[in-house]
Amino acid sequence: MTTSFTNPITEDDIANYLANTPDFFERHAELLAAVHLTSPHSSRAVSLQERQAEMLREKIKGMEHRIMDMIRNGNENVLLSDKLLRWACTLFQKTDLLTLPDQIAMEIQEQFSVPQVGLKVWGVAPEFAHADFAAGVSEDAKLFASSLTEPFCGVNTGFEAVSWLPDPLAATSLAILPLRMGPLSGVAPAFGLLVLASPDAQRFNSTMGTDFLEHIAELASAALSRLR
Repeated sequence: MTTSFTNPITEDDIANYLANTPDFFERHAELLAAVHLTSPHSSRAVSLQERQAEMLREKIKGMEHRIMDMIRNGNENVLLSDKLLRWACTLFQKTDLLTLPDQIAMEIQEQFSVPQVGLKVWGVAPEFAHADFAAGVSEDAKLFASSLTEPFCGVNTGFEAVSWLPDPLAATSLAILPLRMGPLSGVAPAFGLLVLASPDAQRFNSTMGTDFLEHIAELASAALSRLR
């Protein structure tokens, strides 16, 4: 009587068997030299051992690339931290408070290569109430600023704050930073908004980390609190 195989062995069955039988190639060592695979780097056939060596070299190369990325990111973070410290020093050495907001915007552009920066502050002392940086902010914009507990990063969808920029039409992606006393995530109402803009849609995107932007907002808030 002929037996019918209703469940033939699949490639997954073979793979699972080999994965769960680590001593298979110890019992059949001759297969290591007999099995030949196609090399991904050429059309020639290579032995299983040689293919394993190629895979190991590729894995090592990938690890080297990741290590270099980590070193590069570390160096970039050190440079950014140095720039942030230098910027903080200049902020608190500034004695002409009337020009302080413009200086903050200018130095963010120069120090951190931001194409456009806009800044508004409200609730300022009477001697600063006539300044451009204290005018032209709606109640809706103030409520929006107070609702932010972290920087907003994303595409320009027509925020009022974009109109504070020198060239609103060139603002494709934005980082909108609330200015408030205390921690950025606190409950204190915001007394200002800092807007960073770029024509690059990916410069400020919704998936980016915001730790550095939070540091900028906290330093700017501390410096600008002297206007109140």
